[in-house]
Amino acid sequence: MNYWMVKSEPGSYSWDDFVAINEEVWDGVRNYQARNFLREMQLGDLVFFYHSGKEKAIVGIAEVSQEQFPDPTDEAWTAVKLKVKSPLKNSISLAAIKAEDRLSELPMLKQSRLSVLPVGKEEFDLLLKMGS
Repeated sequence: MNYWMVKSEPGSYSWDDFVAINEEVWDGVRNYQARNFLREMQLGDLVFFYHSGKEKAIVGIAEVSQEQFPDPTDEAWTAVKLKVKSPLKNSISLAAIKAEDRLSELPMLKQSRLSVLPVGKEEFDLLLKMGS
């Protein structure tokens, strides 16, 4: 199993929007590296849902429910389908992530502009603990 993080501006598409739908095509990614990460996602992989913008916090967990397929908004790109798994009991702020030394190598801290990023298992487990 692999672990991931997707980012969304809550004013455009929030965790609450996602929960209301329960399962959604994750499309519109227009960065080659982020697209490549979408292509690596496998059925059942767990995905943190991160609110970018003003909130800057991990707020929930999704699961990959369909592996890569052509993005319906532009078939030259890739999409996946994500399904709501659970909200975090406590959101994890960017400040809390940056304050935790064991997360210093987290890709989101090094490539902050990417909307799809991998997360290592140990980092994922630590973040889960922080959010419970």
